[in-house]
Amino acid sequence: ESMPLSKPHDLPKSGKLLAVDVGSKTYGLAICNSDRTIASPLRTLKRGKWTQDKVILHDLLVAEKIVGVVVGLPLQMDGTVGGTAQAATAFAENVENEFDLPSLLWDERLTTVAAESALFEQRTGRQTRASKKDIKQKVDAVAASIILQGVLTALKGSS
Repeated sequence: ESMPLSKPHDLPKSGKLLAVDVGSKTYGLAICNSDRTIASPLRTLKRGKWTQDKVILHDLLVAEKIVGVVVGLPLQMDGTVGGTAQAATAFAENVENEFDLPSLLWDERLTTVAAESALFEQRTGRQTRASKKDIKQKVDAVAASIILQGVLTALKGSS
């Protein structure tokens, strides 16, 4: 069964947003500027226990003055919810309960693919010794920024 996603206009009208790409081992993080014109990859966090992760996230939310969190929802291609989508949903609920911030689940099918091809195009122009692990870590943060850019575009369209 497919899940209703929250609507972008449920987020505060202005201020910085954090996007999270919830992976099995990492969180890819991206952030936008306060006037919401551009999303930038921030960093990739290793996933630990929620009790540890929430401390790191809390510090980041406070330091960056985040007003809302966008969580990539990795639906199956047919629109159904798999295990990773359940993890993303749980993460979004944790954010709302723990930090009292609105969260938005955003359909992120294809963003990791888009992130990988964007990084690949960047890389092919020049020789680099980036290991697969470095690239994988960047992919998570870039995927989060692509998710966030999609939300920013949707917000512009709805305002």
